Amino acid sequence: MAYYHCLSRVVNRDFVLGDLEREKFVELLRLYEAFCQVRIITYCVMSNHFHVLLEVPQRPTNAQLTDEELLQRLKAIYNAIQLAEVRSQLHIFRANGLDEAAEAYKQTYLDRMWDVSAFMKLVKQRFSQWFNRVHRRKGTLWEERFKSVLVEGAGEALAAMSAYIDLNPVRAGMVADPKNYRWCGYAEALAGRKAAQAGLRVVAEARAEKSVPQSQQVLALYRSLLFVAGEEEGLDVETRRAVRRGFSREQIDATLKAGGRLAWGQMLRCRVRYFSDGVALGSREFVERIFHTQRHRFGPNRQTGARPLRRLEAGGLRTLRDLRVQPVG
Repeated sequence: MAYYHCLSRVVNRDFVLGDLEREKFVELLRLYEAFCQVRIITYCVMSNHFHVLLEVPQRPTNAQLTDEELLQRLKAIYNAIQLAEVRSQLHIFRANGLDEAAEAYKQTYLDRMWDVSAFMKLVKQRFSQWFNRVHRRKGTLWEERFKSVLVEGAGEALAAMSAYIDLNPVRAGMVADPKNYRWCGYAEALAGRKAAQAGLRVVAEARAEKSVPQSQQVLALYRSLLFVAGEEEGLDVETRRAVRRGFSREQIDATLKAGGRLAWGQMLRCRVRYFSDGVALGSREFVERIFHTQRHRFGPNRQTGARPLRRLEAGGLRTLRDLRVQPVG
């Protein structure tokens, strides 16, 4: 099992993803999640980019599907006409005794499953086709392939990355609480979507190191990641109720300017390049393991892989890249 934070931006970083576009993108995320046999832990679709945290199971050895099993999977992404075409092609192969050809044909679909690159390619291509058709345009929509960071599936790494993704609209000043931003995994889970709740359960259980059976417990534990103890609270003068205001930008900027280190809650309200450019994020042991499997990609002078997160009180979290230019902002 592997976990990836994937990020992609619109070409020129234009703000072209409105409500309709974000709704369509979320729809495609869920459709291809079912087909590609991956799990979306959480996601956030913004006006010119998106984030998605994926759980990708290891490809089964000698993965095979019957013809009917393949057709059932394809129902997630194909319409009736397309399904009929696939069924007809398989029938032609089988009727003429061309079983090897039939299996090779099915393999073209199997190659798109249990693979993070295939998932991202399919979602982005399908959305680009829809977007260009609706807006009567041609050409590239995305500025690059996509960025990805390999995330440790235990402890603080998965929790930090998931919360960071769901807090995107808060950092952008669009909402004060991610529950009010409908195009993120947390809001979808609060709305009762089982798939979204299942994704957040993975985060809650990884951090708690135990099973969390009830959805309400999952949501409560996850919310504690988004709004951590110690954040500033204030009083609403009209309702006379306590409200959580979060860390002010001035407070965070002053800490950074003074050369200080940001705590968990402050960190999640900043742009943290380690979460998008760090290559791998996790414990020292996890990052060292990744380093040694990819040793050939590094120069001979580098002896260790794990690097601390500069300017952050991130516990035991480490990354593979030692970012020196504005790692936090």
